[in-house]
Amino acid sequence: MTHPTGLVLPKFFLYYDSPVKLVRTEDGGMACWRLSLDTGRWQAADNLVNRVLFGRDDEIFEISPEEFVWYVEQERGLSLCGEGPIFALYETVRAIEDTLQEERRYPTPQEQALIRGVRRRTFVMFEEQLQQAGDPAADPTIASAAS
Repeated sequence: MTHPTGLVLPKFFLYYDSPVKLVRTEDGGMACWRLSLDTGRWQAADNLVNRVLFGRDDEIFEISPEEFVWYVEQERGLSLCGEGPIFALYETVRAIEDTLQEERRYPTPQEQALIRGVRRRTFVMFEEQLQQAGDPAADPTIASAAS
């Protein structure tokens, strides 16, 4: 898929609360990927390109790389379960969030920084695993753009 002249990629979106990314392909084209809540992997979503770029909908938002990492890891942490270091970190964030809800308060700046740091770390870890498994859409470097 080609991209409009002057379009700077990558671009990140929330499409009806689902993280979506538009990225440049090796041949100079463009690909769209949407997070799968079932697997945490990326699903091809080229059918959404025109909607996210040109749609006038209250449920489509362009977001920063930092926000993208946050939403991806929020969704993975809520939707997936398993064993290993990534899931232990998801449990850590969930425990903090549960405490905040029980205490009916907003997170302190320290808690916000901790959650943000853990989510950035789990994003890199998950994306690296996807890369090793051959997922063409995996990109752990997005987290460094989010710093």
